[in-house]
Amino acid sequence: MLYQKFSPAGQIMSIRVCRDVITRRSLGYAYINFQQPADAECALDTMNYEVIKGRPIRIMWSQRDPGLRKSGVGNIFIKNMDESIDNKALYDTFSAFGNILSCKVVCDENGSKGYGFVHFETQEAANRAIETMNGMLLNDRKVFVGHFKSRKEREAEFGAKAMEFTNVYIKNFGEDIDREKLKSIFSEFGKTLSVCVMTDERGRSRGFGFVNFENHGDARRAVTEMNGKELNGRVLYVGRAQKRLERQGELKRKFEQIKQERIQRYQGVNLYVKNLDDSIDDEKLRKEFAPYGTITSAKVMTDGGHSRGFGFVCFSSPEEATKAVTEMNGRIVSTKPLYVALAQRKEERKAILTNQYMQRLASIRAIPSPTIPSTYQQSSGYYMTSVPQHQVRSFYNTVPNLRPVPRWTAQAPRTQGKALFTEQFSNNSCWALVNFADFHHLYMMAEHPSITQSRGPSLPPSRSVLC
Repeated sequence: MLYQKFSPAGQIMSIRVCRDVITRRSLGYAYINFQQPADAECALDTMNYEVIKGRPIRIMWSQRDPGLRKSGVGNIFIKNMDESIDNKALYDTFSAFGNILSCKVVCDENGSKGYGFVHFETQEAANRAIETMNGMLLNDRKVFVGHFKSRKEREAEFGAKAMEFTNVYIKNFGEDIDREKLKSIFSEFGKTLSVCVMTDERGRSRGFGFVNFENHGDARRAVTEMNGKELNGRVLYVGRAQKRLERQGELKRKFEQIKQERIQRYQGVNLYVKNLDDSIDDEKLRKEFAPYGTITSAKVMTDGGHSRGFGFVCFSSPEEATKAVTEMNGRIVSTKPLYVALAQRKEERKAILTNQYMQRLASIRAIPSPTIPSTYQQSSGYYMTSVPQHQVRSFYNTVPNLRPVPRWTAQAPRTQGKALFTEQFSNNSCWALVNFADFHHLYMMAEHPSITQSRGPSLPPSRSVLC
């Protein structure tokens, strides 16, 4: 597909689609090597941002030095863009300031997210774009254009600003607390700029709100003294107010941290047991493995109250789990031999199986394919010892000698049935079309000088060979 798309621009030397090492799925980008630089420049100028399978493609010069991409030199950030601005519109807008290496509008399944990046070849071009475009109107929206900052720089800057917060979030108070009561409670810590209690469609309090102080010191003191304090029988939570994206990111980091701690805690101590008899339940499973150490949990997986034939046993230490694997794997319990091994996460098991599949596939590809002989090899089902194999020879005015005494009596040519043999002499050459299923008929004809040609319906190509 890529060759058909880009070959009109010029002669292509090579195309490489980058794929995942394990799954072999496309990573969504590729490299195309043209024979002439002018052809590559033509493709860049005429095909950039064209749509392939419903998605616009981005074309840029291949940068072999990753330092240029990662340094951030010449890279700018644009936000507050109108949703109608796509990659091509952004490229056309900023190309007046210099040569653009890459240009991208960040999108999700719903379209543009309102921000993007433009990477110029030089820092001077980026500076000109910032000076000219920052604060300008694009499709009736005032855009912000500034220098690109890496994630570490943004997190450090955001962390410094977060330490100087003035907005406080309060939750878990009763419906009897309205705006005036909340303001009177927190006004003792300092001057407040705004107080808000969130309500539902009926005007009733939802049990949380915000208080914005004039300075950071008052807000910090309110958090320190009021967080965890009881108010009308409820324990308050008071903390720094966060934006939704920041709060979601923080919750995600906490979840990943807890997940990793759980994985490390159970690494090497959780066993997978399969081929369980239907009579084995949680208690019997625990009893079978109890002699090998302290069991923290034992569970037989069920479906509708019936055993699915496998379960898990978790020990308190890796040594106990290893001992249980050694002793219990293959042991017969209730007429069935158990399979016991260390439990693996789904991602690890999937990666291992995919790797094994790729190794088998590579070994199959490494086996050389059998060489097909150029001459016909006779089948063992026919007795054809006297039929010579085809040899390359020149035919002039002579015909090969035939056996003087035939083995069979001469038969008249058949007018109906399958075509047995066709021969033609032309320009000192010979070709023959042979039907493998009727090869014994061909042999019979070669034994009789009186039979020189028999015509019939054409032979199917799948059963024919050109000699």
